Amino acid sequence: MTRSFHQFNCDGDALYGTLDSGSHTTALLIVSGGNEIRAGAHAGMARLAESLSQKDFPVFRYDRRGIGDSSGHNGEFLTSRADILAATQYLGQTVPNLKKIIGFGNCDAATSLALFSRLDGLILANPWVIETSESTSETASKTAASAIRARYWNRLKNPRTIIDALSGKIDFRKFLGGLKQVTQKQENTGLSIKLRDALLELERPCRILLAKRDTTALAFQAAWNSSDFRAVKTKTNITSNTLESASHSFADDFARKWLENEILEFLESA
Repeated sequence: MTRSFHQFNCDGDALYGTLDSGSHTTALLIVSGGNEIRAGAHAGMARLAESLSQKDFPVFRYDRRGIGDSSGHNGEFLTSRADILAATQYLGQTVPNLKKIIGFGNCDAATSLALFSRLDGLILANPWVIETSESTSETASKTAASAIRARYWNRLKNPRTIIDALSGKIDFRKFLGGLKQVTQKQENTGLSIKLRDALLELERPCRILLAKRDTTALAFQAAWNSSDFRAVKTKTNITSNTLESASHSFADDFARKWLENEILEFLESA
């Protein structure tokens, strides 16, 4: 395994990336979320790239315009189409034996991959569906509502809930109030509808990974469970898996290993 550093062009700006080598004909393109540099939170993406490279998969990470080493203006994730396409093209040219390139992103990077990429497969972790124009209080309110829905759905699926209700251990009136909140229609934002439409059009393999108790994942899960996403959930090329964790960046050892195994399984089956 070798790690090399690269410069490539994106609409006149210089982007910088890191390639961890491998002889496999399927490569992973990592897109960073938020304003993180390509190493990722706590260097998590750098460690992930090294581990996958040791299993012979090439992995390319880069800083989009205005982030880290790259020049240009940081227009946030909704302006990153050109960056993703430039990185995809550069990776294909730099590793000419590639047959497939799989994209992986966490948070808004997952959303931008779904919206903008034309890759051979997608791994989307904790996709971001909250409008950036919303106030902090609006975001907190929607996240809290998502958490309530998730909690009540889990209780409804547990047979013990019925037993506790019949035995008086659960206040039935309060439980019905919570149930009413669960059954209220989820009002999806424009961003979540765009993501839904992108997933509906997607014909390539896609795996959605969620840290079950992460607030971003809860907001996505609320949209996913709404009627708006009903058709998406029937698509056989889209699968999902959840981890019992609140770690948005899969930072602890168990979450990190789970994420790596999910990605590795996807790459091996591509």
